[in-house]
Amino acid sequence: MDTLALANLLFPNVTDTPEMLEERFPLRKNPEGAVITRMAPSPTGFVHLGNLVQGMVSERMAHQSEGVLFFRVEDTDAKREVPGAVEILINSLKHYGISFDEGVTLDGDSGCYGPYRQSRRAHIYHVYAKKLVAEGKAYPCFCTEQELTSMRETQETNKENTGYYGKYAMWRDRSLADIQAQLDAGNPWVLRFRSTGSIDNQFKFDDLVKGKLTVTENDVDHVLLKSDGIPTYHFAHAVDDHLMRTTHVVRGDEWLPSLPFHIQLFQALGFKLPKYVHIGPLMKMDGTSKRKLSKRKDPELALTYYKGEGFPVEAVREYLMTVLNSNFEDWRRANPDADINAFQFSAKKLNPAGSLFDYAKLTDVSKNVISKMTAEEVYTLLLEWSQEFDSDFAQKLSSDKDYALTILAIGRGGKKPRKDIAVWKEAKAYMGLFYDEYLQTPEFDGKFQKNTIRSVLEKFLNIYDPADDSSVWFDKVKAITEEIGFTTDMKAYKADPDAFPGTVADVSTFIRQAVTGQTNSPDLYTVMQILGKDRCVARIKSVMAGL
Repeated sequence: MDTLALANLLFPNVTDTPEMLEERFPLRKNPEGAVITRMAPSPTGFVHLGNLVQGMVSERMAHQSEGVLFFRVEDTDAKREVPGAVEILINSLKHYGISFDEGVTLDGDSGCYGPYRQSRRAHIYHVYAKKLVAEGKAYPCFCTEQELTSMRETQETNKENTGYYGKYAMWRDRSLADIQAQLDAGNPWVLRFRSTGSIDNQFKFDDLVKGKLTVTENDVDHVLLKSDGIPTYHFAHAVDDHLMRTTHVVRGDEWLPSLPFHIQLFQALGFKLPKYVHIGPLMKMDGTSKRKLSKRKDPELALTYYKGEGFPVEAVREYLMTVLNSNFEDWRRANPDADINAFQFSAKKLNPAGSLFDYAKLTDVSKNVISKMTAEEVYTLLLEWSQEFDSDFAQKLSSDKDYALTILAIGRGGKKPRKDIAVWKEAKAYMGLFYDEYLQTPEFDGKFQKNTIRSVLEKFLNIYDPADDSSVWFDKVKAITEEIGFTTDMKAYKADPDAFPGTVADVSTFIRQAVTGQTNSPDLYTVMQILGKDRCVARIKSVMAGL
């Protein structure tokens, strides 16, 4: 067959050449060893933790090497596109600190290698499609849906591999006259790749995460262009990654089955193959076994979950880095105050099998991150979260900033800061004791008689003086303890608990509950200093009235 004539027949309006595109999109002038990579999600509207993992890996590899991270939108499947999804993607990734050097933005494209939306690059793909046809590496297929369905059913009945290959590739070697007749009849067609592979052959391939893989060749004549002229992901990504000068492709290992075809396609197009970084899935324990995080089963897969719960961005990034590189925690211990971007990330330290998502570990990391923040930093982030998720609490915080800062400063700073808050969602309960509207009604331990508790509170009111320092304040509490027959000798109590009706800790708890409504709170003396005498006395009297 005259393949050049076929190419001109199929693409009569394509006048650009690959050489012209090579000149239009020249090699980048980055330092030797610089990583040029991308995030290229589909605009489906669901932004998940895997997107962030891929973003962090890509961002670190690019920016540590003085390379480029660009944002490309793979929107060739119009049926899956959700209106506004691109904006959601951009804003979500920006929220978590993924900064792009070029690509799609909210204000249009930025960069010299666009358009960065695949839906706007059809003319580029057609140039390379025409090239493949002219070289005999692609051909039109006029199979109907019914024919393809019948073929698949036959393959399944015969227990053969499904797909368009070998004897089933009915349009692979048709004459130019047959093709012309179909075109004259106005019948739709797709462009298929002419595979030269065989499933009987294997080859070795090096992945930066998985290591050396044994790969079976592809023998399927996959679709390159759909009947509307829009490319499939496989074809589009090969052309785009070449022209945008991508050196590394970071993606989930669910793409490994497509790798043989992608390698074959790059070779057929005459493109240099980028290095591949296939990331294993995030998993969780389900009973005694592991499974992938599921969109349907696991709310923690969605990035919106972390924002709603109130995990600081810094905490999520810090935790994910512990998941991605096993040496990160050692580095963090040695560099407790260093910027996370100072850590030398390595794709080779990614777990080939995927990583276990540990919610409890994330919570611990978040507590540590928040404990290191200043009161001003906590206030700013907490107010921002509350304004979106708890407007009433936001109003309390903003109505008296100095008061809120005083509360948040308790136990902050020093070598062992308090770790009361893991997520912003918990802050209201933690700070609630300082706001009368949120004060809880205390529930005293039933083993103590109400008369005893009332007596303690009454005696405390008689000697309470906010001018006392913490030492004098506690001496008065101990005096009340001994006065009612409880003990201040905790060693003696531990040695023989039955010898005493209670301890100074119990007396302190009675007062704590009356003032705060809780059995646990920050340092009670400090709390009472912040609340002031009038509010403390009023709260204690209110509790006494209910006993």
